[in-house]
Amino acid sequence: MDATVVGAHWESNAETWTIYSRAGYDKYRDALNTPAFLDMLPPVAGLKGLDLGCGEGTNTRDVARRGAEMTGLDIAPTFIRYARETEESEPLGITYVLGDGQGIDFPDESFDFVTAFMSMMDMADQREVLKGVYRVLKPGGFLQFSILHPCFVPPTRKNIRDETGEAVAVQVADYFDETDRIERWLFSEIPAEERAGLTPFSVPRFHRTLTTWVSMIVEAGLVIEAFGEPMASEELALAEPVVADTRVAPIFLHIRAGKP
Repeated sequence: MDATVVGAHWESNAETWTIYSRAGYDKYRDALNTPAFLDMLPPVAGLKGLDLGCGEGTNTRDVARRGAEMTGLDIAPTFIRYARETEESEPLGITYVLGDGQGIDFPDESFDFVTAFMSMMDMADQREVLKGVYRVLKPGGFLQFSILHPCFVPPTRKNIRDETGEAVAVQVADYFDETDRIERWLFSEIPAEERAGLTPFSVPRFHRTLTTWVSMIVEAGLVIEAFGEPMASEELALAEPVVADTRVAPIFLHIRAGKP
């Protein structure tokens, strides 16, 4: 699957994704995943950062509020349009660029750090992406990215629930299957009456094993510095039951890797 096809899928998702994520229906992101990512992020005030696969810019804005000078890159024009409109109305000094993460078109050593919130597993050639990240990072800079956890969210995954509906275990399969695929879903918290009238997202997914991810990072010349596996607290699981399954096994993996 090439970048043109990937871009077409994301452009088809962008309008609905923006509307419903901004309405608060992306619970995993807002309640757990992004807060954990930001907790792991080193201080970035005064640094230049690139956000790969920035979407409509919510996470880019979160990083910019920490004092970084941010550039957001995304493959879908509608995402970039929404992000730029928000920047105009609520300026944070962010520049948004339409482009492909597999061909990062910035000069060498342009950025102090790169972030990628849940976008790397949707890029077909992660090896080339990581090489591009290495090239645009300054020496001493870092990449921090989040992905679906390759061990616990492989192509086939099912929550095992008890008689009350509580997740008590996870069944996984096809871990070693790195075949390109399209997954179709909507945010689970969208009300049923609204879901009925929506076209499911069409999400390209390029699952890689943990071994493959580590190998690609090392081959790019980056040095792994930190891992994170966000788990909902008991309090969060009670407040936002949809994320309670992360107390059984992690859904997300956060990785930070530096350029020597």
